[in-house]
Amino acid sequence: MAEPAAEGLPARQQLLRVMNEQLLLAHIRQAGEVSRAELARMSSLSKPTVSLALANLERAGLVRTSGARTGVPGPAAILYQVRPEAGFVLGLDVGSRFLRGAISDLSGTVRVRSSVKVRATSAHRLVAELVGLARNLYADAGLKPDTITQTVLGSPGVYDPRRDTLALSGALPGWEKPAVLAELRRAFGPSLMIENDVDAAALAERDHGHGRDVDSFAFVSVGTGIGMGLVLNGKLHRGAHGAAGEIGYLPLSSGTVDAEDARRRGSLEAAASAAGIVRAARRAGMRGSVSARRVFEAADKGDTGAGQVIADTAELVAKAVCAVVTVVDPDLIVLGGGIGQAAGFLDKVAHEVKGLAPVLPELRVSALGPDAVVDGCLVGGLDRAWQLVTAAMPAPTA
Repeated sequence: MAEPAAEGLPARQQLLRVMNEQLLLAHIRQAGEVSRAELARMSSLSKPTVSLALANLERAGLVRTSGARTGVPGPAAILYQVRPEAGFVLGLDVGSRFLRGAISDLSGTVRVRSSVKVRATSAHRLVAELVGLARNLYADAGLKPDTITQTVLGSPGVYDPRRDTLALSGALPGWEKPAVLAELRRAFGPSLMIENDVDAAALAERDHGHGRDVDSFAFVSVGTGIGMGLVLNGKLHRGAHGAAGEIGYLPLSSGTVDAEDARRRGSLEAAASAAGIVRAARRAGMRGSVSARRVFEAADKGDTGAGQVIADTAELVAKAVCAVVTVVDPDLIVLGGGIGQAAGFLDKVAHEVKGLAPVLPELRVSALGPDAVVDGCLVGGLDRAWQLVTAAMPAPTA
């Protein structure tokens, strides 16, 4: 492909150059390290075109040389990689008990991560604690806030970008107020993007969990809340209003649900989340300090009342899984969250699903830890950061 001098080029030729550079940048991002010859083969562009595009990308500070490949016939091949410092992503996970955060560079390397216990008693104070966590992350990474290309906040609830509102975040009282969203915008600026927390965890599962090798899967999180992230054809499915996966609102309950809690959080979430398990265990006669963990421990030791509570919870989750199977029929169901990942819980759910669903999908326990939401925020933030970086690429020069 002939490449005349940049000055005076028609707009179409300028556009072709930018497109070539974006194409090569995408290949470098995916490959990690790659030579000019390999880029020419991958892109089907001529070697002179590749050389010119690489020179422009280097000048823009988006790629750099990373050494040379030796030990193969012929001269050593210079290798190119993304310049990590070309952009940074801040991922934050806001929960009712913990705040978690991390910063990654444009290559996807996590530079720093941290978590703090929630002490706030109001949504306003919770925003302040998030800001404090972010400040500590900036300091630990040696960065300034204005070097962050994209910020992603994983939050309970549904964000509607058309109306710029957050709804259905019952796990965080007061979080839906417009003033909270305004505070978040002031604190983190125009780069802020809000993602449902379970959807974010599903993105992490897709990129480095059990979802890597399947086209479609459902990530079902059962813990302090209940939700689902649905990945179809490799892409996160949010639905027309962002509410896809809000399975906590399925009209399923065990008969021990607090009516007010069900209205606020949904029937299934009120019955089968940690709070629902605690409530059912107390009704079954458990005394003292009761937690979902203690109920599981008691069930493991043969406590029949605790065992029945866990069995009832597994049946409710299995009914939700059955609903997903009959509507979507995914390749895989992944259970996450503190309850979903509890020892033996998957087997109980699978047993119930087998008797309910028309087909039995593969069911697996997520191997991701408590940073799943943060890691998913980084995944989504990196995709957006790349869009911003490439859109801001300077006009090509000769």
